[in-house]
Amino acid sequence: MNFWYSFLAIVVLVMLLLPTAAMLVWVERRLLGFWQERLGPNRVGPYGILQSLADLIKILFKHDWIPPFADAKVFVAAPLMGALAVMMSYAVVPMAPGWVISDSHIGLLFFLAMTSLAVYSVLLAGWSSNNKYALIGAMRAAAQTISYEVFMGLSLLGVVMLAGSFRLSDIVLAQQEGWFILPQCLGFVLFLIAGIAESHRLPFDLPEAETELTAGFHTEYSGIKFALFFLGEYLGVMLISMMITVLFLGGWLAPFGLEGFIPPIIWFVLKTFVLISFFILLRAALPRPRFDQLLAFGWLWMLPLSLINLLVTAALILGGQ
Repeated sequence: MNFWYSFLAIVVLVMLLLPTAAMLVWVERRLLGFWQERLGPNRVGPYGILQSLADLIKILFKHDWIPPFADAKVFVAAPLMGALAVMMSYAVVPMAPGWVISDSHIGLLFFLAMTSLAVYSVLLAGWSSNNKYALIGAMRAAAQTISYEVFMGLSLLGVVMLAGSFRLSDIVLAQQEGWFILPQCLGFVLFLIAGIAESHRLPFDLPEAETELTAGFHTEYSGIKFALFFLGEYLGVMLISMMITVLFLGGWLAPFGLEGFIPPIIWFVLKTFVLISFFILLRAALPRPRFDQLLAFGWLWMLPLSLINLLVTAALILGGQ
């Protein structure tokens, strides 16, 4: 029974995630149009709502070309690997009481492991393309992702100490007396910056950097394989937003004592949408830094700050015992 319940939950989750990621493209275009005082998509369907469907149909029917100079097997496997690694992370994210596929006692570690695996997709895509621009983009992605994974993990240790558990549902329930964004405000900022870098979103989309690298690691990709990279990026934005909600914003818990008025899942979705909108706003507001500035900011600022946050949190916990 548990097997079939988990299998059905996985099927439902996948069926919800894929169209939601596609619709997120429309949401991003509409919000960018609003913030930049232009219309955005408004031709295909009411308010351009079918534009994402039109884009999906177009990209699925594009010629799916494999360069003759590429390593074909790795070239095909790379985008699928990245999308699967991100989607597997959703298995441990609790969206409401009982709304989780695997309420694992190492859920947070599983999330960090899956985000680490996703970098292999980008690295192998650039290497197998046998294209110098794609390879440079892949090297950038590997350096950026591996560096910011360190700060992402360290920024979460304060949350783990306060909750006393790696289980994500336990972390949510530990915030019933107050969300962790207050005692862990520094950890929240560090995790947010690391999440932007991990998902390769502006202003940290340097692995793609079309003005320098034509498109970076997916220069040679087209058709369904390019769509998988696109899907992985938007799934990554949703995942980081959900994890911030779970770890720092009380998950499904209602603010200001409003329990009972709105279902817990609605609170979770609202918090996640606000964070996704913030990710989109960054694209409209901030320029890219240079790659050396990005790495220097990580090692010279984020690493010391994450260690300070860890030490101060530990000292306060020990002092309060």
